[in-house]
Amino acid sequence: MLLWLLALAIAEIAGFVVVAKLIGVAWTLLLVLATTTLGVWLMRREGVRGWRRFRTAAESGPPGHEATDGLVGLTASVLLVVPGFVTDVAGLLLLVPPLRAAARAGMQRSAERRLSSAAAGDLFGPRRVRVHRDSPGNGPSVSGPVIDGEVVD
Repeated sequence: MLLWLLALAIAEIAGFVVVAKLIGVAWTLLLVLATTTLGVWLMRREGVRGWRRFRTAAESGPPGHEATDGLVGLTASVLLVVPGFVTDVAGLLLLVPPLRAAARAGMQRSAERRLSSAAAGDLFGPRRVRVHRDSPGNGPSVSGPVIDGEVVD
């Protein structure tokens, strides 16, 4: 983790130097200030919006999807608040809807792996399980009616 943070700091400094050479130091500082201000505004907006959606979802069912969506939005805003262009690009990419959905799905998979089945079920709802039948030459296959069910620990 320490090496990762060191590499990020070096990349941020290098990015700042490159942008400063391209557009000038004053414009670079103004751009960093603008993205930080955008990040603070977005953090407030995403925090309030995420909390409202989480509370509404918690009243009607499992709130996991809204929680992960809010967490992705807060992550994007924190990345924008951190001064530097590498984190700004990462934060802006998390605001693009297809990338945000992919990050949300990855965050949900990560949480489901780390939580117990019961806790993951309470947070995200019952898991969907796909059953693939083997072909006749690959060993035993399942035959008969399919029964929907839920695994409970």
